[in-house]
Amino acid sequence: MAITSANQLELLQTAEAVAREKMIDPDLVIQAMEESLARAAKSRYGAELDIRVAIDRRTGRATFTRVRTVVGDDDVENYQSQMNVKDAKKHLADPQVGDEIIEEVPPVDLGRIAAQSAKQVILQKVREAERDRQFEEFIDRKGTIINGQVKREEYGNIIVDIGRGEAILRRNEKIGRESYRPNDRIRCYIKDVRREARGPQVFLSRTDPQFMAELFKMEVPEIYDGIIEIKAVARDPGSRAKIAVISFDNSIDPVGACVGMRGSRVQAVVNELQGEKIDIIPWNEDQATFLVNALQPAEVSKVVIDEEAGKIEVVVPDEQLSLAIGRRGQNVRLASQLTALDIDIVTESDESARRQAEFAERTGLFMAALDIDEMMAQLLVSEGFVTLEEVAYVETEELLSIDGFDEDTAGELQTRAREHLEAANTKAMEAARALGVEDSLVNFEGLTPQMLEALGKDDIKTLEDFATCADWELAGGWTTVKGVRVKDEGVLEKFDVSLEEAQTFVMTARVLLGWVDPTEMESTEEEEVEDLDEEDEV
Repeated sequence: MAITSANQLELLQTAEAVAREKMIDPDLVIQAMEESLARAAKSRYGAELDIRVAIDRRTGRATFTRVRTVVGDDDVENYQSQMNVKDAKKHLADPQVGDEIIEEVPPVDLGRIAAQSAKQVILQKVREAERDRQFEEFIDRKGTIINGQVKREEYGNIIVDIGRGEAILRRNEKIGRESYRPNDRIRCYIKDVRREARGPQVFLSRTDPQFMAELFKMEVPEIYDGIIEIKAVARDPGSRAKIAVISFDNSIDPVGACVGMRGSRVQAVVNELQGEKIDIIPWNEDQATFLVNALQPAEVSKVVIDEEAGKIEVVVPDEQLSLAIGRRGQNVRLASQLTALDIDIVTESDESARRQAEFAERTGLFMAALDIDEMMAQLLVSEGFVTLEEVAYVETEELLSIDGFDEDTAGELQTRAREHLEAANTKAMEAARALGVEDSLVNFEGLTPQMLEALGKDDIKTLEDFATCADWELAGGWTTVKGVRVKDEGVLEKFDVSLEEAQTFVMTARVLLGWVDPTEMESTEEEEVEDLDEEDEV
């Protein structure tokens, strides 16, 4: 096949036709043609030559040129693609290193093999351009809903025709009861778009929580307009879901707007999701209020929040327990996902029994340590005293405020409490010494004898041992394992040492040992103060 005037215009026509068919830029097709012709020409003129082809975008004429680069007189390594400055003066008036000598060469007559090779190069380049176009088109639509048509099923996965390409709906992204046949219409959420060797891959989902959010955005104009915002979504796909909404217009009820007249709006979403039951919850910035809403339809008696642990205890009437937990734990699980909190549900009876047990335990502690009768011990517990330290070192006026307590009684109680604590401290220190706890740790400010004993039992016996600890090893903490929050017990956790206090302990120990510059500790404390100030401003 020779590139002659008879088929020059045909190059442009072919490029236009391919570009229209593949919906890509015609210039990309022409560039692919230029590259394929250059590769074919090299097979005739020599692979070491730098042969280039330029196709005129107006006439279709293909110009073949040989390019040689100007190098230093002693730097020529390949005479086929390089030329020294001396020889270059025959072609250029003032040649410089790096200049290019371009000479036109006769067009080649492509044989059958060369023509086939050129065709393959063009097809490959066109495919690459088509993939790039598809990727750029769908990456911008990630996080939106798309309508498609089922093409086929492969190993439980659904291949969907989405117009200018194909997408895959994996089996774990389908709602459980769904089944599809070829040519069925399907609506999905574009979950991800990735570049892969075989081209861009578009991954769809019908189980993603954001699919439900996008469906509501389509059905509820107030959400689309930004008057109502979806704050959180939790789903058990195909079964039940909870969605939290808030309105920025006090005159619009967010729940009512999402439900629609006679439930028309929410029913449209339910129908799309194969009958998935949807609880629409009013969002509230107060965690306790939001959680009470999230546990609907169950009634809640009380909410106890442990902010440090990130857990919440919910107390419900005995007859509401099964409703609060839901079938197979569904209701509490969805509420937990919606609020991003770990939720423990207990009945009023269980909470009452626990309070009684705690009351009895504290009563017994005061009876044994202070050598007092049950009635007096119960009075102390009823007034909010929890530990012996509180009795020993509280202002005497607080004890005198208890009915029946005079100065003699209050003074005697504090004396007995202090004596008991001193005896306990002595015993704990002896135990710590017996465990091998050294003076370097004993003399560390802030550690009580009981803390030293606990550290010794955990084989932390020197200041060096203490300085190598992480703050969570001392104060305890929470880690997430496979989506479940797991408690890590700290060595000093039972002494109510916080993470911040543990961090200060460890940093101080490292400063004393010379491991850390004191200024680093000061800068850390300043950063913490700044963070707290920012939180207060917010």
